[in-house]
Amino acid sequence: MRKALPPKRKARAGHKAQKKVQEKELIIIDEKQGLIFENDKTLFGYFSVPIKEFENKFQKHYNPKNDFALTEQVEHESLLEETLDDPDEIWLDDSTFEDLSVHTMIKKFETIQHTFFYVAMVYISSDDNFPTFVFFHFPTRDPELVELFRENEIIFHRKLETIQFAALEGDSLLEGDHLAIGLLESMLKIRGDKDIPTDQFQTYTECRDSTIDSPDEIWRKVDTEGHVLVAFIKEFEDMGITDLHYIVITEEETESQVNSLLFSFPTNDISLVDRYRQGENLEAEEVATESSH
Repeated sequence: MRKALPPKRKARAGHKAQKKVQEKELIIIDEKQGLIFENDKTLFGYFSVPIKEFENKFQKHYNPKNDFALTEQVEHESLLEETLDDPDEIWLDDSTFEDLSVHTMIKKFETIQHTFFYVAMVYISSDDNFPTFVFFHFPTRDPELVELFRENEIIFHRKLETIQFAALEGDSLLEGDHLAIGLLESMLKIRGDKDIPTDQFQTYTECRDSTIDSPDEIWRKVDTEGHVLVAFIKEFEDMGITDLHYIVITEEETESQVNSLLFSFPTNDISLVDRYRQGENLEAEEVATESSH
């Protein structure tokens, strides 16, 4: 667990933006917004509410049994700068705190031993669009802990541009949902070379609603992380392509049993279709579906 840091300047951790006025060094967080402080005490006092909020949230959900020990967290602190310079995700929360927007930057790291994340909640200056204050930051091996800090709106995801071919209005993929992205990437790795080209996916958009409304098959399974995934499958015989199927992947909310749309795709690869015929075979009336909006 790492507490708030003094302001940053152009993603260089621990460096204060300084300006001499009447022989005093002022700490500039956001000159345009009037966030200029005489010392660290007034600076940290001003941001004390969000700092305490993030500390409490971390302490409440931190599980030392399957995460870094506190001493190990200190050893990974050098990754903060890399996270701020080149994040994989940026989330914007402009509603939790009054008159304050917080950006959460997340970066994934992979080593031989394990995969982990670095998470940093920061203030981004309106003057130059760079982080100038770090409220709280930490490394973690716990994906569930990372998920708790993915709040409100995702405004950047490194992979969003490369998956636009499969993103449709109303699905979680369009919003940068990490589960949807991961499932799409897994599908792309196992599909056949002669399957429908990805640049033609949007041509079959009209098949999505029909697949949801009148599927030929519905399959439900629980993945290794506990997500309840439901696949809707429908064959289209009148579109001039042999073995054309459309598959819609959703996630079932355990309590409401309503399915949130993750992503969908066309395929003529029968072996790929078979991979989604796993788990429990359902009747159509057992499933309720809604878009991600």
